[in-house]
Formats: sequence, structure tokens, C-alpha cells
Amino acid sequence: MQATFTSFYFLCFYTCILFLYYLIPKKTQWVFLLLTSIAYYLLTGNGALILYPFAGCGVAYAGMRVMAGTEDGRKRRAALVGVVAALVGILFLLKYVNFVIQTANGIAGLFGIEGEALRGLKLAAPLGVSFYTFTLLGYVIDVYNKIAEPQKNFFRLALYGMYFPTVLSGPILRYREDGAQFFKPHPFDYREVTFGLQRMVWGFFKTLVISERMNLVVNTVYDNDMSYGGLSVWIATVCFAFQLYTNFSGSMDIVLGMSQTFGLKLPENFETPFFSKTIPEYWRRWHISLGIWMKEYVFYPLLRTQAFTALGKKLRGRFGKKRGKQLATFSAMFLLWFTVGIWHGGDWKFVIGSGLLHWAYIVCGELLAPVYGKFMEKCHINPKSGWVDGLRILRTFFLANLGFVFFRAESVPAAVRLLKAGACFWKLGVPDGGSVFSLGLDVIEAVIAVVSLLILLTVSLLQRKGSVRERIEKKKLPVRFALWYALLFYTILLGYYGPEYNAAEFIYQGF
Repeated sequence: MQATFTSFYFLCFYTCILFLYYLIPKKTQWVFLLLTSIAYYLLTGNGALILYPFAGCGVAYAGMRVMAGTEDGRKRRAALVGVVAALVGILFLLKYVNFVIQTANGIAGLFGIEGEALRGLKLAAPLGVSFYTFTLLGYVIDVYNKIAEPQKNFFRLALYGMYFPTVLSGPILRYREDGAQFFKPHPFDYREVTFGLQRMVWGFFKTLVISERMNLVVNTVYDNDMSYGGLSVWIATVCFAFQLYTNFSGSMDIVLGMSQTFGLKLPENFETPFFSKTIPEYWRRWHISLGIWMKEYVFYPLLRTQAFTALGKKLRGRFGKKRGKQLATFSAMFLLWFTVGIWHGGDWKFVIGSGLLHWAYIVCGELLAPVYGKFMEKCHINPKSGWVDGLRILRTFFLANLGFVFFRAESVPAAVRLLKAGACFWKLGVPDGGSVFSLGLDVIEAVIAVVSLLILLTVSLLQRKGSVRERIEKKKLPVRFALWYALLFYTILLGYYGPEYNAAEFIYQGF
């Protein structure tokens, strides 16, 4: 069975699960979900790799039992350090050891040492290793800080850490907010099940109709980056922005909708991020659970460490209270954004495109804020006017797209080459005198893509005013059925799927 949620066999798997979930005794529903999660790992070809998440849950459970059994600060701290070292160590071994080796070899090359001084390791990683690792780490840290109760039952902890809908692409869970619901009985609720199915249909529309079409354009240009330039680079990059967004947010719609059919409410992970006016706002709306996790468990603890406390005092003494505090915060933010970048993958293109580039945006924005304010004042421009907000949205979208170039390119040199090629934006840059329709989509497919994006834009605008599903629920029955069946058949007729087509896996699946 394919791991992706859009495969036919997975949908059969899910249908059987949903049917049985409400037939079995309510007290055993959590056990059924655990067994289902185990089956999912085994059926998607991971086999023995299930030992990794089980080992992670075992380490977290042992550490929490130690913390629960003592008030001795040293023992509790030792247990926390042991759990963090084990979980991060496994994650490092599976995802980042080759990154360190390649970086070391690159540095060796700068000093004239030819050949690979160190050889990489080839280790198979389980699905969603970063997601379940961060979920478990957050829970253990919360137990240490006494803001979450330690789970006494190992198998309940295993369900929380391995819950199969969140395995592919999250969201990253926080036990103190959403953990207890997994173990409560959930009687059948027609409204919750239908709402969940409706959200899943919307997710399928985003992934199969929009994301897969955008993928064709992106692959045409980025897989042949030496042949394209000018406007074609930016068309492909914007297409990648929508491919990534509809792929990731669409997977979230499926995950959250699927969970809602089980009576579970998981945290939202997206809030129309392309309407953001600034980069900080963009990251508050994009991959929300990761941003919250990074702030709570990386950024704020960093600022409280002795090293950063001493650094802050030193900088305040040299540059003044306000500027010194700001510089200390920027230093901690550098480590934060490096972590965000490397979380996306063990490659410098992720560190730059999803991390340090955004750190630079935020730092420049903070430092230039007074200059920007004076400019607006001298030009007598109202910073709250609608057209200014529109320009800020376009600016933020453009800056995010610069990061997407690094994210999608094969390497950092390839990303730089594409940015240079895209500098001649007034030229189409298609080889052999081709037109825009030689970028992967013919006229009909391009029209379908544009219409689908307009549907996405309309719904996104409506979502800013409240739940679209609740608004549709208030319509008359024929209208409700017409809307949902229109979306369903639109997806069935125009989606990319089936035995002759291999739909691209969720982009965040490897994380």
C-alpha cells in the first residue's frame, strides 16, 4: 500500500477503519487507532522501521516515569537530558550525519584536500521521523516543566507519538492541548463525520487538481535549470509556491478532516499565509505547529541560558539597553532559523532557503523599520491604506519565493544560477523559441489550473471571515449537495491519480 493519503488503497484502508471505529466498544477506540497506526507502518513498506518510533516512545516513556517518581532536580534534569540526547541523536543519525560529512568534505576541499575525506552513511528513515520526534520531545519537556501530566500507560503514549494521520506531514502535536482526547470515547456524530469528509474532499482538490498541475511546470524548469531563464524561472517558482502550499495545506486538510471523522480535533497548521504583510506574519500562518514548537522549545530557552544572558548584558553595556537587547535577540534568532532550516532537510539549500534567508529578512525589517516609518511620513502615505497593504503582501510573497528557489533547486549553486537566469525577467527564457505553453501545461491544462487557483483564492478570502463549511451548512439542502458534489466530481474528473499515474508524494513526507 502506498503511504500517500491520495492512493486508492489507502482510501480503502481508511474506509474500513472508519466503519469499524464506530462499531467497536467506545472504550477500545484508542487501542484500535494504535493497532491501525502500527498496521499503517507495516503496510506502507516500512516493516522493521517501526522500531524507530517505538524506540522513541520507549525512551520518552522511561524518562517521564523517572520525572514522575522524584522531585530531585538533578534526577529530573538527568532524565530530560537523557531523553533529549537519545531522541535528537537518533534523528541526527537518520537525517543529518551525511549533511555534516558533506560539509566537512566541502571544507576539506577548500584547503586543497582532494577526494572525500569521510564517507556518508546510508540509513533508511521511518516516515515522518522529524514530526514524531518533535512531538515526543515537546511532551517530555512539558512534563519536566510540570505543565503536562506524564502518561502512565506506554501504549497510550505510543498512540500519541505514532498516530498514523500525522505521520506523513504533521501537524506537530502538543500533549497538554490535544493529548487527552485520544483516549476518550467518541460516539458517532453525523455532523463531525460529514464535516471531516468535506474537509478531506477540499484537501484532495488542492493536492490532486492544483498541486499536481503546478508540479508539471516546476519539474519542466527546475529539472532542466541550465536551459531556462528569464520570466520562465519566475513562472516556475510561483508555481512551486502554490504547489508546495496546496500540497502541504491539502495534506493538512486531509489529516485534520480524517481526524475529525474519528472525533479528534488537531491544531491548524495554515492560515492563508500568502496574504501575509510581513515575513514574521507569514511564519505565524505557515506551518503554524512548527513555528510554535520552535519558539517554545528552542528560542525562549536559548534566551534564558546563561550564555545569552551574559551576551545580552555585554551588548547592552556596549550599545545601549535597547540596541544591545535587540542584538542579543538577533543572535538567538540566528540559531533558531538555522534550526528551522535544517529541520526541513540535511542540505545547505534548506538551511538558506527555509532558514537563514528569513532570518536576514526579519533582521533587516527590524533595523530598517525607523527608516521605513520616516519615509512613509515624509511622503504623506497612510501605512494602513489598502493599496499599501496590497504592496506589502506582494513584497512578502516575492521574498518567500526567493527562499522557494533554494528549497526546490537541486543545490545552492543551482539556486544561484536560477536567480541569475531569472534576472532577465523581461525575456520569457524558453529554449527553441517555445511559448509559455511549452512549460509543462498546454492551453486546456493551463485554463484548468487558473480556474482551480481562482476557486482556491475565493475560498481563501471567504475563510478570512469564518468557516466556509459552517456557512455552507446553513444553506438549503439542494444547495449544499450541489456545492459539495460539484467539488467532488471536479476533483474526480480533473485530478491526477489512478493506476497509470503516480501522484507525487506529499513534499513534507520525508521530514
